[in-house]
Amino acid sequence: MEENLRKKLESGPLNFESYFSQKALGMKASEIRELLKLVETSNVISLAGGLPNPKTFPIDILKEILEEVITEHADKALQYGTTKGFTPLRLAIAKWLRKRYDIPTSKVDIMITSGSQQALDLIGRVFIDPGDIVVVEAPTYLAALQAFSFYEPTYIQIPLDDEGMKTDVLEERLRKLKAEGKKVKLVYTVPTFQNPAGVTMAEERRKHLIELASEFDFIIVEDDPYGELRYSGKPVPKVKALDDEGRVLYLGTFSKILSPGFRLGWIAGEPHFIRKLEIAKQSVDLCTNAFGQVVAWRYLDGGHLERHIPKIIEFYKPRRDAMLDALERYMPEGVRWTRPEGGMFVWVTLPENINATAMLERAVAKGVAYVPGEAFYAHRDVKNTMRLNFTYVDEAQIEEGIKRLAETIKELL
Repeated sequence: MEENLRKKLESGPLNFESYFSQKALGMKASEIRELLKLVETSNVISLAGGLPNPKTFPIDILKEILEEVITEHADKALQYGTTKGFTPLRLAIAKWLRKRYDIPTSKVDIMITSGSQQALDLIGRVFIDPGDIVVVEAPTYLAALQAFSFYEPTYIQIPLDDEGMKTDVLEERLRKLKAEGKKVKLVYTVPTFQNPAGVTMAEERRKHLIELASEFDFIIVEDDPYGELRYSGKPVPKVKALDDEGRVLYLGTFSKILSPGFRLGWIAGEPHFIRKLEIAKQSVDLCTNAFGQVVAWRYLDGGHLERHIPKIIEFYKPRRDAMLDALERYMPEGVRWTRPEGGMFVWVTLPENINATAMLERAVAKGVAYVPGEAFYAHRDVKNTMRLNFTYVDEAQIEEGIKRLAETIKELL
């Protein structure tokens, strides 16, 4: 045995890379996750993450629910569940969608997922073949790009403005593609308090998007993790609420309104679509964790969520206001930013000569961090943007962080 070990050591280290599949070799770490590792180990004001503030977690409510679940529902909470999800939770979500958003759940089915991130991966698995054309906003949610890219789509980027995706530009691209004999498979959008830009798609554009989906025969993935976090302005209908043909897959999550630690999301969509997604999920994890589903059922069905959302809004709104005030006060001329009515993020556009990725090291040295915007573009073709988060740190830190960031920018002007 010692002789065999000696020979192995003399032959040199194992070529680990040679064992990976081609898809695995193409995988890249999340730039945001890697950035957060850096920030967590240093004395830096982080405006970089997308984390809910732990102070918004309904701990007292959860203590009561956990006791109830263990004493009254342990047989279900501690057992395997069905792939589609715990039926009482699915029914409670359907009731919520119907009451809160006017989504006619008589026409949809609901499947529980391990966070909405799993929903994105399952959608990629079920709907995207290599080369299929997928439309995304520019910028768009980075983790959606990571989920879909594994299935090798061809991306088309549609720009945003303060009213969300520019559907007139989308229509132009669709007509050009049709003339070339090509068609779009799906459009992915975060229409409400968009990540990363914070903007909300206007109602007329939502209606236009539905019309385009019908005319050009594509499906829409409406990702809505932040929809309940509205601090100002008037609500607009969900895209799914405008859907008469079953073309919209609606994604929701408990991560921002209960706790991200439960890893609970859902997909609401046409039953035939949900059935295929359910089959795909069977081979991935069999079922979403049952314990968390039972807890979420009691949280939702017991009316706790409806009572807790105003508390979350009351907590986050002053932070949103503090960031917008600080940007107005400290940022130099030539810097622009969005003014979100809700959600978790503000999007900042710098003068074109400033590369936000290259500037990050300088900003961290000054004690502030952000997420460079380049990673949020499917084609990585915009370098002068950044995403700022206002939910995790307090108002004083937000102001100081924006002040340090403005000083960094001024040095490069």
